[in-house]
Amino acid sequence: MKSAVETLNPTRVRLTVEVPFEELKDSLDAAYKKINQQVTVKGFRKGKIPARVIDQRFGRGAVLEEAVNDALPKFYTEAVNEAELSVLGQPEVDITELKDGETLNFTAEVDVRPAIEIPDYSGIEVEVDAIEVTDEDVDKSVEQLRERFASTTPVERAAEDGDVVTIDLEAKVEGEVLEDGIANGVSYTIGSGELLDGIDDAVKGLEAGGEATFTSELKGGSAAGEEAEVTVKVTQVAKRELPELDDDFAQLASEFDTLEELRADSRKRLTNMKQYDQATQAQERVLEKLLELVEVPVPEKLLEDEINTRKHNLEHHQLGQMGLDLAKYLEIQGKTEEEFDAETKEAAVKGIKTQFVLDELVKQEKLNVNQEELTEHLMRRAASSGMSPDQFAQAVVEGGQVPLLVGEVARGKALAVVVEKATVKDTNGEIIDLDDEDEVETAAEVAAEATDGDAADTTEAAAEAPAEEKNEG
Repeated sequence: MKSAVETLNPTRVRLTVEVPFEELKDSLDAAYKKINQQVTVKGFRKGKIPARVIDQRFGRGAVLEEAVNDALPKFYTEAVNEAELSVLGQPEVDITELKDGETLNFTAEVDVRPAIEIPDYSGIEVEVDAIEVTDEDVDKSVEQLRERFASTTPVERAAEDGDVVTIDLEAKVEGEVLEDGIANGVSYTIGSGELLDGIDDAVKGLEAGGEATFTSELKGGSAAGEEAEVTVKVTQVAKRELPELDDDFAQLASEFDTLEELRADSRKRLTNMKQYDQATQAQERVLEKLLELVEVPVPEKLLEDEINTRKHNLEHHQLGQMGLDLAKYLEIQGKTEEEFDAETKEAAVKGIKTQFVLDELVKQEKLNVNQEELTEHLMRRAASSGMSPDQFAQAVVEGGQVPLLVGEVARGKALAVVVEKATVKDTNGEIIDLDDEDEVETAAEVAAEATDGDAADTTEAAAEAPAEEKNEG
């Protein structure tokens, strides 16, 4: 077999392959054997029909077609490996010449990863928010904890701000009660803003048994985003009573003996959260700066696949769970379809560039992923998905997604290398040291978020799948 590569553009090549006919022998034998098992010829036992009889009865062309379909994936893969190409997705194959007993010639056009040159990135500088935890932040945190330990006592009076009311709701659109527009026994704290706009004004001043009607835009369900006439009936009014902020409360709500110890722990937790947010912000901004330094051609077909993947995930997973379609979502967001398409394309381009650049850095820096790193990443991904680690791991293995998780961790390590060499200052001008044990994992999350959609990973996984699957049909 002889093959040659022609570069059509930085992200696409054409392979020209010439196969001597004798190299088709194994595929021809397999074709005769397969046809033998599928047909019946009077006078011959099944599976024992001579090749010449098959040629006479069914045509040599049918045998050649079967043999070529069997052989093409193998010869294509050999040509790809010989040229050391990093292909993306499935090739477009064209048989240019097939002469029985002489030769098989074909071409295959396929997208490839572009050659990327990573420039010196040690001069990257970014600014992040300074970490500041105020007394007001601590007060708010302790107050939220205090709210969780509030008690309620039914009262016989009109509802006021801060009261907890038990209500029945009925929503109508254009005079018709919605199928999912009735809810009974709902507990609601007046002023919390957790339900519909306008409900606070409607229920304030009502006693148990009181009823009111108001108009509001529905936030979810079958008519999300539409104006509805909502009838609310109060069945109970209860007064919320908060515990006193003292040492007894600290002992009730935590493992601490004093309120001062509880406040100190709240300050520490808030500081840790802001440190994590600061690290994430730094990594996101370093990644943006890095992408600005590198010229990355984006394959057109890959970009199209990535855009479609992102749209599919949004429509069929995220919006589907909320009972929304894309049109309703855009209406709620106040965006046109053109604006949405432009934003999706921009995010897709960034995702592909991020993956290409960080993968090149993984290769350049000779980074590997160990079992401990992979396990930690899997645990975090499981937690964010709402699945147990065992369930998530099983789903990953069964779906053949282990290489994708390995890729996410490797890219996180690559980004961490860049962040380590960058200069990160906060808004107070202080240099920030992000060298901590969570840096790689937070970087992996940043990289995974940027490449959300995974079309590049998916198409490359397809390229590494058995060749028979890629070229079938």
